[in-house]
Amino acid sequence: MPILVNNSPIKTFNFPAGECHVSLSPEIITAKTVITAILNNANDIMALLLTVDAIRRILPTVSLELIIPYFPYARQDRVCNQGEALSVKVMADLINNLKCDRIVIVDPHSDVTPALLNNTHIITQADILSQSCLKDELLKDNWALIAPDAGGEKKTQEVAKRLGLPDVFCATKIRDTKTGKILSTTFHHDVKGRKVLIVDDICDGGKTFIELSKLLQQKGAIKICLYITHGIFSKGLDLLRPYFNHIYSHHTMLSPQEQDRNFLTILPFVYL
Repeated sequence: MPILVNNSPIKTFNFPAGECHVSLSPEIITAKTVITAILNNANDIMALLLTVDAIRRILPTVSLELIIPYFPYARQDRVCNQGEALSVKVMADLINNLKCDRIVIVDPHSDVTPALLNNTHIITQADILSQSCLKDELLKDNWALIAPDAGGEKKTQEVAKRLGLPDVFCATKIRDTKTGKILSTTFHHDVKGRKVLIVDDICDGGKTFIELSKLLQQKGAIKICLYITHGIFSKGLDLLRPYFNHIYSHHTMLSPQEQDRNFLTILPFVYL
């Protein structure tokens, strides 16, 4: 279920005209109530707003903690072309208006999102990977970590620091801001004979990582894996199979039927 209240799913449906309706059992509401919101679309966002209203009508004095693993619209964190909206601010304003006592978000796309949110606690890539089953394997064979662009290098460096890995390399890419198309990708480091892990926050269709994997193959990397905090995988996993030995993710929008656990491993994390 997209929305859980104290680990219990809410009930939701849509009226014929499209309006969302939610209901929940009053007995699940406690003085401190935790909402976990998997927001995959606009309907889920509306369901969250209605859920908070319903909770406060049951217990006006409630203390609310809101966990949003994937924060919608975080990728639109700047206005690249006149006539566009600053979508992350619009989303942040909606969430701030809920007046939650604590908001937990996981690996936001940039520093813009937490800067716009109130009472925020961030779970980072480094937090997840340092507690994962992958940590020992990375250390054992001294894997190199790869940031796909300059924007992700700082977070990848933090992962390396937390894990105790010495080598972080950064690729570069040029993207058309109007179309979103990647125009070029370059990688100039020596990874011959190395096992490498590309680290980033979001995989949508996967074009960025496919192009980078091609370069790493040409450079002689012997094993290429991908860690993505938020796996949208809008074109499925099959497109990625020729380029990666394995993919690791913390959160995915794929249904259980679409998840091949021989190729994709979900890394859990306990939100404290």
